[in-house]
Amino acid sequence: MELEFYGATERVTGSCHIIRTKQATILLDCGLIQGSSDEEQLNRAAFPFDPASIDVVVLSHGHIDHSGRLPLLVQRGFSGSIYTHEATLDLCRVLLLDSASLAERDAEYQRKHPVTRQDKHAEPLYTRKEVLRTLDRMVGIPYHRQAEIVRGITLRLSDAGHILGSSLIELWIRDEGYERKLVFSGDLGQYASPVLQDPETIEEADLVIVESTYGDRLHRDFEETALELGTIIRSACRGCGNILIPAFAIGRSQELLYLFALNYKEWQLDRWQIFLDSPMAIEASQIYWDYPELVDVDARDFREHPEKLPPLGNLHFTPKPEQSRAINSLKSGAVIIAGSGMCNGGRILHHLKQNIHRHECKVIITGYQAEGTLGRKLVDGDKEVSIHGRNYAVAATVHTVGGLSAHGDQEDMLRWLGGFRSRPKVFVVHGDGDVKKVFKAKIEERFDLNVTIPESGSCVNLLQR
Repeated sequence: MELEFYGATERVTGSCHIIRTKQATILLDCGLIQGSSDEEQLNRAAFPFDPASIDVVVLSHGHIDHSGRLPLLVQRGFSGSIYTHEATLDLCRVLLLDSASLAERDAEYQRKHPVTRQDKHAEPLYTRKEVLRTLDRMVGIPYHRQAEIVRGITLRLSDAGHILGSSLIELWIRDEGYERKLVFSGDLGQYASPVLQDPETIEEADLVIVESTYGDRLHRDFEETALELGTIIRSACRGCGNILIPAFAIGRSQELLYLFALNYKEWQLDRWQIFLDSPMAIEASQIYWDYPELVDVDARDFREHPEKLPPLGNLHFTPKPEQSRAINSLKSGAVIIAGSGMCNGGRILHHLKQNIHRHECKVIITGYQAEGTLGRKLVDGDKEVSIHGRNYAVAATVHTVGGLSAHGDQEDMLRWLGGFRSRPKVFVVHGDGDVKKVFKAKIEERFDLNVTIPESGSCVNLLQR
């Protein structure tokens, strides 16, 4: 009865952990490694385990750094079921197909414009056909329903409050008369954030795997964050330039539209043309609409009584490429929400190419930016960045608005850990190296628990107390 750690140990992305008993092998998440081009090349490497040996996968949520290598797992021999929340299954149809489409387009571009000899034979990481095979293996289950997913392993999902369908994973593991309970946080959301419910409390566990993305800091108060965002928009001169908002298609885009509707008059948004320039975000917004039971009371009330929100007559959805290209003719007066959230792909790159060199442009960063990404370089104040192989001077004003993060901060994660009445062993993953150390020390100080920062490939005997 063992737990092995692989992804999201030495880095933030690429979530992937294994549970082994004498009866079954279970994979928790199978995420894409994101960051620099060198980091992303690691996705093509062989898995450090045999995919055919995995009996089932349990997926915490749809974000690509947790789900993005599932098609590779299937491609390389996995033939079991993938259990996740019903809403996550729906979001994965959007996210994974988009990931495959980007990979196919990138490979085609490399073949047409080779820089190296290998580029002439570039192949996508996986194809849309392989994504469809993966989706056929996914089984959607609701929150709070216990299900035996393989012999000796019972699963229950609870709301993690991170994005729609994000789940806290509870596993009861039985083997040869022994039983242990393992809890995996996936990614935890903020308490009292708009749209989604708060992370649910779990009281009992023998072992807990917890993320630590913002384990060394506190987010700005949400009301202060909304005030800052409104101040940036109100202070912008409509006739002087555009406002670009790189946003994750799942979660952040929906939250931004909700805030825009709530503060439409106060933020003087009627002065602007607002574009949601992301086919994925547009599809995801419909999925959010289809799960009213998963949103908080205020968001549900607005859904049921749309007359309480002002109509966004100046909001434009632009799913088609030609509609996106047409936005580039606008030199001012546009608020453009586009993916990807870390500026490492997607339509935001084209808008940055048109605007980043202009002093009158504003760029609003609203989420976590991994090391090596273009978004991180903008946050770090780089004066010049490379986009599609060409260098651009950064003259635009870059604003970082941290309080909108879908990830809980240090206090949110400590609050969740404080819900355990038992005294579980805690394993800290999914964070930068120094951040994990800070968070480990804080957990030990607050709760006096046994806390470990596992290394990639390290193995824990679940039977040892």
